[in-house]
Amino acid sequence: MDIISKAHAQGGAAGGGMEMIIMLVVFGLIFYFMIFRPQSKRVKEHKNLMSALSKGDEVLTNGGLVGKIAKISAENDYVVLSLSEQTQVTIKKDFISAVLPKGSIQSL
Repeated sequence: MDIISKAHAQGGAAGGGMEMIIMLVVFGLIFYFMIFRPQSKRVKEHKNLMSALSKGDEVLTNGGLVGKIAKISAENDYVVLSLSEQTQVTIKKDFISAVLPKGSIQSL
């Protein structure tokens, strides 16, 4: 019985619950500011990029293709990229990662 009473006396059960709640709140704030908020900013920027696309823009895809937008299909979110004079590729708008400055294709 002596061991049990010593363990109970060292536990401090009354203050432990509040410390746990504070620690969970701190972890929640870290999660929000380090993971959730930056990710939502990236998603917002990508949506703005997708809505600003227009014919003639030079773009870079996730797969590394660089081309000029020849046609934008509004109803099904597909884009026709002109990689060269003879080569055209149809891709989904979501796979465009960046809009390049005008003349970027000529400098490659």
